[in-house]
Amino acid sequence: MARTEINRSGEMEVFVQVVEQGGFSAAARICRMTPSAVSKLIARLEARLGTRLINRSTRRFQLTPEGCSFYERATRILADMEDAERAAGVGEQPVGRIRLNTSASYATHILAPILPEFLDHHPGVSLDLIQTDTVIDLLAERTDVAVRAGPLKSSSLVARKLGETPMVIVAAPAYLRRHGEPRTIAELERHNRLGFSYVRAVEGWPLRQGAESVVVPTLGRVQASDGEALRQLALGGSGLARLAAFTVREDVAAGRLVPVLEDLNPGDREAFHAIYVGQGGLVPSRVRALLDFLAERGRVD
Repeated sequence: MARTEINRSGEMEVFVQVVEQGGFSAAARICRMTPSAVSKLIARLEARLGTRLINRSTRRFQLTPEGCSFYERATRILADMEDAERAAGVGEQPVGRIRLNTSASYATHILAPILPEFLDHHPGVSLDLIQTDTVIDLLAERTDVAVRAGPLKSSSLVARKLGETPMVIVAAPAYLRRHGEPRTIAELERHNRLGFSYVRAVEGWPLRQGAESVVVPTLGRVQASDGEALRQLALGGSGLARLAAFTVREDVAAGRLVPVLEDLNPGDREAFHAIYVGQGGLVPSRVRALLDFLAERGRVD
């Protein structure tokens, strides 16, 4: 086949559908092709590229590293093509679905109150919201944007900073009435310290001890996989929790939670970032619209 006769964008569209639908048959239905035609197209694409993109058998379907890279670039190219056509035809109005992965705490206390404003301003955009504190692979999870707390690891991803939040140790008044309020690190040892059930950058609670800083481990009887669950456990009187200030601001103001050990607070702050795949500036307009909105209205500080 001559180079000019190859429909590269068509091949990319079919390949992307195969990946996102998880197989040839499902992609064939979307593309209005037969499964055998889809299979042959992918085989021709692999032959032309000189590399295997998909490892497949009767029971398994898995992208190769080359397939992951090609999928990432193909989705960007197709999105850029859509943006170019939309800009020429309808004034570059963002259209399409955004897959957003974030913590339950950020979704509850920051995103939920402002989301109606974003959706009203961009009626052509819809949102899939996935809540988890677990660090994910954006490409493997087909995620457009992930909002994450803590220091960034070196990667090929791009990040927009959404501010920094102070950290605070809190407890319910009922818990403090039963167990007393700790005033020192030594007194803290006899309290139930609620912690996270996954590995974090700092395993424990940093506290000031004189001129030095120490880290007190969280050895409580209950651990949870996200900050919002810890907040609910603290509200129920299960123990002390160290949480981002923006998640408990209203609880503290209403007296449902009480800050403790504030004189030992080292004043550390946790940074939040919106992370996305976008090297070279190839970001779909719908994703760019969300990033700009979060940078303005979705800050934690």
